[in-house]
Amino acid sequence: MRDTERHLLDIIEGSGVDLLCSLPCDRIKGVIAGASSRSFLHLPLTREEEGVGICAGAVLAGKKPAMLIQNSGIGNMVNALLSLTLFYEFPLAIFLSHRGVYKEGIQAQVPMGEALPALLEAMGIGFSQVASYEDLDGVEEKLKTLYSRNEVHAFLLSPALWESSSAERPVEEPSCPCESGPLRSGPVETEPAMPSLKRYGVLESIKQYLEGQIVVCNIGIPSKELYHILDQPSNFYMLGSMGMATPVGLGISLFTDKKVYVIDGDGSLLMNPGTLATVASASPDNLKII
Repeated sequence: MRDTERHLLDIIEGSGVDLLCSLPCDRIKGVIAGASSRSFLHLPLTREEEGVGICAGAVLAGKKPAMLIQNSGIGNMVNALLSLTLFYEFPLAIFLSHRGVYKEGIQAQVPMGEALPALLEAMGIGFSQVASYEDLDGVEEKLKTLYSRNEVHAFLLSPALWESSSAERPVEEPSCPCESGPLRSGPVETEPAMPSLKRYGVLESIKQYLEGQIVVCNIGIPSKELYHILDQPSNFYMLGSMGMATPVGLGISLFTDKKVYVIDGDGSLLMNPGTLATVASASPDNLKII
């Protein structure tokens, strides 16, 4: 058995990468968890598109950047990749957790997973399929020339890649960098407040207000918790499209007199913070965002 996650990080580090920008995906959480202990700077993102800009800035500073994200994030990067990275011929290695094509349990992942190769071809971005430990040799070879040739290349990491790994998977996602202080050293004046209720408890406590109302719920565990606490025909469970819960709720609220509740998440809102300005501009009286 091999520690595939560690070997991939060894390859990235050994190729001279200076910056690795990442967004969470369950399939690559072992890689993300180990990235912060490497010699390169590991920077968690709120949205894939910002990573394109950050990586472009790193190239201008003479550095070698890479991204580690889920393939669904390519949809958030198309314009930035074409009008910035490719237009200025900036090099970029993109490691993509290729969801939707192998033992996928979330059907909303399938359309993007199947369309990904054709989408990359349409953008003129070369890509490599990485489905086994042996395929990592090709990753190492490609990284040797990618930066000197100013190429953008995507490495499609199949979930099958991790099946033979001996690495122990983290039970939870890596902690937010803010929990251990700022990225750069500096004074921390206050300690973060500890919550008196977790999300499940909050949902239970507001159940009576949600009954019979329109409820739009963020993707992942929040939707599962809402389903367990209060499943009803007027609930809309987000299964994909991270960052879209509040926009969907706003769209509904503009065309109904009923109360609309959005159960969103911090990461989701950080992906589309401008949505809050749009909500404020439209100012529907029947919309509440939790």
